[in-house]
Amino acid sequence: MSDLRTQDAASGSSSGSRRRTWAELLAGRVERQLRGPGRGHRLQDSAVHLLRRHLNLDDLLLEVEGPACKTLCLNQLGDPEASANLSSSFIGSALRDQASRLGVPVAVLSSQTVASSIMQICSSNGEPTHRVLLNAEQRKKLSSVLEVAQYLLAHSMFSRFSFCQELREVQNFLLLEAVWHLHVQNIVSLQELLLESHADTQAIVAWLFRDLCLLCEQMEVSTQDTDIAQAMLSDFVQLFVLRGFQKSSDPRRNMEPERMAQLAIAVLRRMLIFALEALATGLQDESPVYKAVKCWFGMFCGHTFGRMMSTDCPKRFFSHTLTQVLTHKPVLKVSDAVRLQRDWSFAKTHPLLSSLYRRLFVMLSPEELIGHLEEVLGTHEVNWQHVLSCVSTLVICSPEAQQLVQDWVTRLLARAFESCDLDSMVTAFLVVRQAALEGPSVFPSYADWFQASFGSTRGFHSGSKKTLVFLFKFLSDLVPFEAPRYMQVHILYPPLVPSKYRSLLTDYVTLAKTRLADLKVSVENMGLYEDLSSAKDVTEPHSQAHQDVEKAIAVFEHTGKVPVAVMEASIFRRPYYMSHFLPALLTPRVLPRTPDSRAALIESLRRADKIPPSLYSTYCQACSSAAEKKPENAALGTKTEAICVEPLGLLAAALRELRTTMTDPTQYDVFSAQMAVVSERLSSALGLGEEDGSFEESQVQVNIFSPELEPQDQQVADLLLTSFCQNLIAANGFTPPDRQGPWAAHFVTSLCGRRLLPIVLTRLCQLLRHQGPGLSASHVLGLAALVIHLGECRPAVPEVHVASPAPVKSLPLPEFLSSLLTLRTAEASLFCLKFCTAAISYSLCKSSSQSKDILCSCLSPALMKKFQFILFRLLSEARGPLSQEDTAGPPWKLLCLPSADWQRAALCLWKQRTFQELLQEKEFHLTYRDWLQLELEIQPEFDSLSDMERWDFHQWAIHEHFLLKPSEAGGCDGDMQTACTVLVDVLIDFCQSLRSYNCLENSDLVLSCTGNRDIFSRLQEMAADLEQGPVAPQRCSPSQGHFLFRVFRRRLQALASGWDVAARLQRQQELLVYRWILLGLPPSILVGSPQNKQPATPDCTEFFHLVNSELRNFCHGSALTHDITVHFFRGLLNTCSQSRDPSLTANLILTTCQTECPIVVTSALLWWPRLEPELHTRWRRCFQGPLPQELQRLWEAQLFGKSCLSSDLASPPPGPAWVSAAALHFAIQQAEETRIKSQLEKLNCQSEELLVVLFFFSLMDLLSSHLTPHAVDFLKAVDICAEILRCLDKRKVSWLVLFQLTDTDGGLGQVLLRLAPDPYIRLLPFAFYSLLSYFDEDAFIREDAFLRVAVDMYLKLICLFVTGETSAVSALAGRSQELQGQGDPVGLIIKARHFLLQSIPRCPEKSFANMAELLATSGHCDPEVSAALLSRHQAVSDDDLYQEPHLF
Repeated sequence: MSDLRTQDAASGSSSGSRRRTWAELLAGRVERQLRGPGRGHRLQDSAVHLLRRHLNLDDLLLEVEGPACKTLCLNQLGDPEASANLSSSFIGSALRDQASRLGVPVAVLSSQTVASSIMQICSSNGEPTHRVLLNAEQRKKLSSVLEVAQYLLAHSMFSRFSFCQELREVQNFLLLEAVWHLHVQNIVSLQELLLESHADTQAIVAWLFRDLCLLCEQMEVSTQDTDIAQAMLSDFVQLFVLRGFQKSSDPRRNMEPERMAQLAIAVLRRMLIFALEALATGLQDESPVYKAVKCWFGMFCGHTFGRMMSTDCPKRFFSHTLTQVLTHKPVLKVSDAVRLQRDWSFAKTHPLLSSLYRRLFVMLSPEELIGHLEEVLGTHEVNWQHVLSCVSTLVICSPEAQQLVQDWVTRLLARAFESCDLDSMVTAFLVVRQAALEGPSVFPSYADWFQASFGSTRGFHSGSKKTLVFLFKFLSDLVPFEAPRYMQVHILYPPLVPSKYRSLLTDYVTLAKTRLADLKVSVENMGLYEDLSSAKDVTEPHSQAHQDVEKAIAVFEHTGKVPVAVMEASIFRRPYYMSHFLPALLTPRVLPRTPDSRAALIESLRRADKIPPSLYSTYCQACSSAAEKKPENAALGTKTEAICVEPLGLLAAALRELRTTMTDPTQYDVFSAQMAVVSERLSSALGLGEEDGSFEESQVQVNIFSPELEPQDQQVADLLLTSFCQNLIAANGFTPPDRQGPWAAHFVTSLCGRRLLPIVLTRLCQLLRHQGPGLSASHVLGLAALVIHLGECRPAVPEVHVASPAPVKSLPLPEFLSSLLTLRTAEASLFCLKFCTAAISYSLCKSSSQSKDILCSCLSPALMKKFQFILFRLLSEARGPLSQEDTAGPPWKLLCLPSADWQRAALCLWKQRTFQELLQEKEFHLTYRDWLQLELEIQPEFDSLSDMERWDFHQWAIHEHFLLKPSEAGGCDGDMQTACTVLVDVLIDFCQSLRSYNCLENSDLVLSCTGNRDIFSRLQEMAADLEQGPVAPQRCSPSQGHFLFRVFRRRLQALASGWDVAARLQRQQELLVYRWILLGLPPSILVGSPQNKQPATPDCTEFFHLVNSELRNFCHGSALTHDITVHFFRGLLNTCSQSRDPSLTANLILTTCQTECPIVVTSALLWWPRLEPELHTRWRRCFQGPLPQELQRLWEAQLFGKSCLSSDLASPPPGPAWVSAAALHFAIQQAEETRIKSQLEKLNCQSEELLVVLFFFSLMDLLSSHLTPHAVDFLKAVDICAEILRCLDKRKVSWLVLFQLTDTDGGLGQVLLRLAPDPYIRLLPFAFYSLLSYFDEDAFIREDAFLRVAVDMYLKLICLFVTGETSAVSALAGRSQELQGQGDPVGLIIKARHFLLQSIPRCPEKSFANMAELLATSGHCDPEVSAALLSRHQAVSDDDLYQEPHLF
């Protein structure tokens, strides 16, 4: 090259100023070289290499073509505006021409051109080089270039290899987003770009790691590019996981994929290490590194890997990641773990690390996680902090983990004591202690575990002296490192040791006590109620003693006896009892006049001689001295309070000053000035900021069932509420409410800040809902007025979210305040009457000069309705019509008198004209539905009304008041059916609300424990009136149906449909209430009354529809519950008693059951032993004849089922066959020991249909054993199914029809579909493959339809798994010992798949009929099985084409 430059310079000087062209330079070079073979080819290669590496192609094109080619300058390809007029085809043609002129391949030239343009785009921005995302302008240019590249690629004018080689030199300057666009738009794959363009894998890893970190940081910062960054990161992670963790079955796979896998794993590992090291060094929130780690951990989610066809790769990646986390920098020793593990609990683990654990747990089941932990701990050096924090997260986040961890620990202990394996012992103790740190709600305490494991002869240590020595040697080695709590557990709950080895325990106890003494912790000074399950620091004895005293007093209050712990301590732990407990209990004080619980406990201990006389005498003398000094101390206390400078003291002083302004509440300026002082002191007391004044989007949440406040917050609330009540009483002494000015509204407005309003509402909840009957009259008046003013603030405050065991609901502030008034007891009802009277009277008095609209806006409709309800209930005078309205003002003045008559005031308010005018407003109407809802709240055992008074009140309310009222006024228009319909609707809602609150499962228990169950008695009376009264024929027409079933239909239609858990549970709860109501009403409702036409057939359509559509789906197996079955047959007997021909009516009903609702028949067969005596007795007593034919047939079917199980000959089965099969099935099910094989041999002469139906019932039992393992024995169900299957195969009876049932089938198929719950029918594929090992090997050959059914069941099984419908099976199987390994849907799918892939090649041609149609609908579920089926079918078809035709 230096020679070339020298010659070029010489020739340039000789030729003057003329510069030779590139062609002349090449020509001169050629003349000076010697001729030889291959010289032209080498020269061409050198020229191409020089062009590619050292020249600017833009200038080259300009030099070759001259100025006319400027339109093809490469820098214009990335400029959308400049290249707008250049189509991709024109650019491709021009590149082809240039390549031919240069003598280089067009693909090479195109690749260089595109690469150059991309690099210009990436470097066109003057921003810092530490970027991975393009800006909008760069993205637009790159889109233009990639469009050209796609055209070139489509027309074979683009070389991926050359393109990658061009980018190799400038890879560090290439932006990651450009690489991503190249990959997703299929210009070049990431594998080609990284591997073919670069040989240094480490450099690629470093580059990708750097850019991925930058991408994570920028994704958290940039808002406009978030979607692109998210897509980029997701695609890269998916690619790395797919390439790095794809399992290959070919051992001779190419080296390039192997290298790509190594690269992918290296990048993922480096990102994880970066994140873990960042967490270890401590991260500041919102720092760039924190954002990057958070973003990277966010990729471990289902959204990232949801588009992958298989979960194998993500699963292997998650397992690999978990291994990396657990083994990252294993620098901590076991001693460090023992000493520090209490700081590694779930609450103390970094949120990012615990979130990573939780994301990893999603892909791996708890069993797999435990197995993985075992494997890692057994094969690697681990980071104990990560391992134990992982255990904490596991037991917190997985309900199944408690038992799994206990089983794991049991295995570890067994292994440890079997071979004296110290590693297993260490792991077991660390894991148990870590899990116990999370509290007893998720794992037993360490004390309970240690006592259960080593406190009995069943412990692993009790096998020999060797195991005992091993245990105590291990515990002794722990002593220098473990917390005092654990040594205290070992001492107080020592291992059970035989007497001859007692010295081992004694030596350990001595060592542990010595260590505790060094730590200044004494076992003797432990508290009586000290929690040994926690690993917290040991408290000082005197502090623990005060806690023990309070706990002992609480126990004494509850039991009336000295606590056992105190009595034991006085004997066995006398040093602590005498030195700490008694001094804390006998603290001198002023004794109350009436002995309290503390004094009673002291007296009980003294009588039991547990307090030394001298100590008790000293205590009494000290108490007497305290009583003598009380006045002096009280005076000092007053002075101290006066000069108190604490925030609460200053607030109290300001509120006292505010009270002095109430002498003239109209002086608003004086009041406002003092109110400003109160607001300032209030802010200081609560630490309020300037932002507390507005709510904006914040919410107010109050737990009405257990409202709790911090002590200081409660003191502030009490000061404010007391001040308002005192101010109101003071102001009323001077002027009435309508002339007091806005002081009250101003005061209440100051309570509505964001920080203060929840405190005030919580305190009001405590006072009104939980302490209402104990409030004084002045408190009732003040709080009632406060509620009215708070209601006026409704527009300025958000709704209140009522937090309770029921679902959270939002209420406007006035409605929330009204909901605090309960009616459950007599005391609560009287308080509600007082409060409502005071609140409404105050509102009417305050707004007497204002319009009705303003008055309505101040009053809560719920408050008005509760007042009407409780007034009607407690005061019978209010039930009659008003003789004359009272024109006087509201009774506010009466209420302010010292001896107010609340009932008189309530009647006065009721008769007041303004109040009666308000009741004309629709929103204030007490409707029939409102009355029922309020009445159901009453608890009869605490009601102020006697049973007879309550019955009188109900009769008046229903029949005299609401039944006759028009519907516009909240009544029933005189329609008894409407009254019953509303009552049923409200009753169901009430039961469902109690279920939400109390989580009760029995609706009968709901109404018997809580609520006015007399209301249900009223429903029974009204339903009987409808059945027997003269309105029954007109109201219960067949077209309308019974009112009860109309209510059920309407409510069921409103419920969410589907088979998800939430929808099913909600529907099941609803149906449980329906069943309870049906059982409480006359049974004739189920069957109906005989019609006038002949034959007299009762109409059971509605009950049959309810059974077939709803009740059938929530029974276990093929029968309804006993109670509903008996109720139906009682209704049948009642209907027969009203018929002219009872036997004919009974036969018609049961015949209809066989076709329309066959599950009623099978239910009768199941419960026949309990049903038959009542049927026989009642039929003989009422009709003096034999049972009807259909009932006799049920008896014969029952007899047939029993005879098949006896040693005698089987009696002939009655028809139809499915009835006999059901009877035999229930007989087998109820038999304790069955020899199913011998019993089936008795059926050799029976019809094939009976065997097939018997197999169907057995399949239902098999599914029940998975769904309800407590009700059905799994092993027995499997044996029965297997034997019936063998019998069917032996007799060559096809049973495949059971797995092809559809709604359009007639006859037997339709009956069978109505005999099983829909979830069971949907799970038939699961049952099919559960019996896989019992299939006949020749079934594929013998039955043409077997392959189609097997494939159909397999595809449906996959769909069930994908939709999550097999989750109930797998969850129950995991908890049942019998179902271990049997209820795993994944394992079943794998077995089924293997079975099909092995069987398809052996199937004859006829087996593939209609297979294409099946695969067209569901073949996508498993492409490999579909391909195998199509391939085999095609092969069979090809063989048929080449067979010689049979012409003769």
